Amino acid sequence: MNDIKYWWNNTQTDYPKDKCIHHLFEAQVEQTPNAVAVLFEDQQMTYRELNAKANQLAHYLQTLGVKPEVLVGICIERSIEMVIGLFGILKAGGAYLPLEPAYPAKRLAFMLEDAQVLVLLTQSNVKEKLSETQAQVVYLDVEVETLSRFAEENLKSGVGPENLAYVIYTSGSMGKPKGVMVQHLSVINLLTGLHQAIYAFESNSQLHVSLNGALAFDTSVKQVIQLLHGHILDIVPDGIRFDQDALLAYLQEHQIDVFDCTPSQLGLFISKWQLTNAVSVPHTILVGGESIDNLTWQFLQQAKKTYFYNVYGPTECTVDTTVCTLPTAPVKPVIGRPIANTQIYILEPHRKLVPIGVPGELHIGGIGLARGYLNRPDLTAEKFIKNPFSENPNSRLYKTGDLARYLPCGNIEYLGRIDNQVKIRGFRIELGEIEAVLAQHPFVTENAVIVHEVSKTDKRLVAYFVPHQGQVIENTALRSFLTSLLPDYMIPSAFVTIDTLPLTPNGKIDRRALSQLSVKNYYSSDKTFVAPRDALELQLAQIWQEVLDVYPVGVQDNFFELGGHSLLAVRLMAEIQQQLGKNLSLATLFQGATIEQLANILRQQTDSQSWSPLVAIQPHGSKRPFFCMPGSGGNVIYFHQLARHLGTEQPFYALQARGLDGESAPFTCVEDVAAYYLEAIRTVQAQGPYFLGGHSFGALVAFEMAQQLHRQGQTVALLAILDLPALRPDREPIELDWNEAQWMAAIAQILEALSGKTLGLSFDDFQALDADDAHKLLKERLESVNLLPVDADINTVRRLVQVIKADELAFLRYVPPAGYPNRITLFKTGDVYQDELGILEEIPDDPAWGWGCLSTEQVEVLMVPGTHTTMLTEPHVQVLADKLRQCLDKVIVAKLVTAFQSA
Repeated sequence: MNDIKYWWNNTQTDYPKDKCIHHLFEAQVEQTPNAVAVLFEDQQMTYRELNAKANQLAHYLQTLGVKPEVLVGICIERSIEMVIGLFGILKAGGAYLPLEPAYPAKRLAFMLEDAQVLVLLTQSNVKEKLSETQAQVVYLDVEVETLSRFAEENLKSGVGPENLAYVIYTSGSMGKPKGVMVQHLSVINLLTGLHQAIYAFESNSQLHVSLNGALAFDTSVKQVIQLLHGHILDIVPDGIRFDQDALLAYLQEHQIDVFDCTPSQLGLFISKWQLTNAVSVPHTILVGGESIDNLTWQFLQQAKKTYFYNVYGPTECTVDTTVCTLPTAPVKPVIGRPIANTQIYILEPHRKLVPIGVPGELHIGGIGLARGYLNRPDLTAEKFIKNPFSENPNSRLYKTGDLARYLPCGNIEYLGRIDNQVKIRGFRIELGEIEAVLAQHPFVTENAVIVHEVSKTDKRLVAYFVPHQGQVIENTALRSFLTSLLPDYMIPSAFVTIDTLPLTPNGKIDRRALSQLSVKNYYSSDKTFVAPRDALELQLAQIWQEVLDVYPVGVQDNFFELGGHSLLAVRLMAEIQQQLGKNLSLATLFQGATIEQLANILRQQTDSQSWSPLVAIQPHGSKRPFFCMPGSGGNVIYFHQLARHLGTEQPFYALQARGLDGESAPFTCVEDVAAYYLEAIRTVQAQGPYFLGGHSFGALVAFEMAQQLHRQGQTVALLAILDLPALRPDREPIELDWNEAQWMAAIAQILEALSGKTLGLSFDDFQALDADDAHKLLKERLESVNLLPVDADINTVRRLVQVIKADELAFLRYVPPAGYPNRITLFKTGDVYQDELGILEEIPDDPAWGWGCLSTEQVEVLMVPGTHTTMLTEPHVQVLADKLRQCLDKVIVAKLVTAFQSA
């Protein structure tokens, strides 16, 4: 126990006890007046210039009554003026209250009223977010001339180290945020502690320190105060802070030396750093805000170019309380040891020290402790308790609510929370605050909010609620209600209606029981499900399903209503870039939060890459890929369920018809289609053996591809024919001389057969129409059954008609060559095959549907449920996938046996 009380907590360090934040800043101005202090976009300001601007503002604020212990609100968008505002408030003697412009207006109004600020610094473009306030409002962008008339010299304010420096609001369990009051001396001690643990080891006298945190979060404090030691503060713009690729480029371009991030953000960066050697990684990275998983910890320990520091500390103890330096840390994640003038005690419920290795509640003592909670003496007394280990009667400990233990080496291991507070993506959240706000909804009787862990790095808020009897509440209504009162990071990803909340034997809500309920189906919107309608929408849907861990995803579902959040949005954009070769900013997702909208944005982009028929429906997995050809019209969209049921280890590629791009004419010859597809699949797999398949018209194409591959000396290990009778090898090619109305009626029938949707169009509907009007009529019907987006481009319909017509002509003209030397596998439904164009003069009566006439080996016939169309949809597709997987695995096993025997 003495190790804990005396040795491990022996952190006494000298620090400037008589100085305030702005005093040290002014001293630095004297040392390096012409050095760059702040950067933002294309602007910069020296230490002398920043000091002069802050002094002018401070003089003005004093005329408005700002003095020690007076709170001044600051609601300013990211800019150099934001930093001027902070130092102007401190120099005037006041304490600043940061207000994030992105917060809901009602939350900002509560903070302003609760804090009773005397003055509010803001900008005219933020005015609409701020309700009426009793504070004197200063618009910094408007009152430039007024401020310029005040003196640029340093001023006196009578403020001392024990006066307030700032108040930052954190989530509160009673439904309202609570303000944490921090004094100057605590911030100065933080500066000392960070310098001792981190900055003292830096070789550069002036470092580029990124200000990527929001002012409303205390991470920004440790970034801003680096100005007190002469470093350059680089303000990262909002448009870059949340865009992973843009932020990485920014770090490199601006040569950032010191960067703060959460483990969740770091995980995204790690994947990028491993993909490219071109990324310039900051020399020093501070990781905090939430616990680090084992995999990330192992990566950090192996880092060579960068020093990583795991930092821990609640807002009530001035940002950072402990620091762990990697790679010298233990093999498992720890939060390190206390910084300067800080003590850590791990106690059992009766406030006795627990032995080393035994878990207990982490308590913090020292100079870093906040004064308490603004206007909350009861809560202050509850959380800030008398220090039983100190002889100083004024010494206090802060009860963190964190579970931790001391390791024999003196490091502290964080084990989680003992109460209802959580950290998600670095944001501290009191679940009780969300519950209290949700309880204000007039139709909600009871509710509970918990954290659902999708994975180690993806945690989401889930709200369970009991509605008033007979009331049906849409998710969008609840989300809208909460959005008006809470910041985005506190909005649950899913809302689950429940008859009664489960209770423990002592009558409390059983949160463990709730956490065991499956919520995957609740990450969805209230909109009618609309399936993907083309290859691009399908690819986006596959990516969304993978990123969100939600299935199925409709093209009109909202990303954020499905459980998406800022970090998942970053991952989404990275996947789109990797799989589609499209670079999109995060702002794009806010312009188009549905697949339908995002697909339209992507279509409008100009791209130098040539259009490819190859669509990677499921590109992942260690197995040899399966290539599948679609039916008439060349739309691969209906293969997505088959690909999904084949599993994540089976890559699945489909080939879409030439002509759908609107640039090239479609082929009217099966041989040309086959050759075109073979050229595309060789970009993925250059040599055989190949796995090929095709449905309907695509089965003919797959057969011709197999024949061409055989003639080229390549092997086709599997040729899967999905529900198509064979054409006779001795047939005569057929040429049709149809008018536009006949073709349009036939195409409508084909689309009905492939989609399972009723268009209700016949020859009579088209007979009196010219081509343009016929296309418009078909477009209207396709839109009405959600086979096309509303207001789709008429050229989309023209291309579709052109491709289907070309495919049918190719079908009519094709004479299949006999003598295919390998086995054909026919997947056949019990349904009567519908031959819309009458191409097949007579469907062969044998079980193999005539395919035996084309192969030298016996045809394998496998019966599957459903019809020609529904065999590829739920629930029948699962049987098809199981049988197809068995065929694929059987081929692989046979080749392994052959290889073993020949070895």
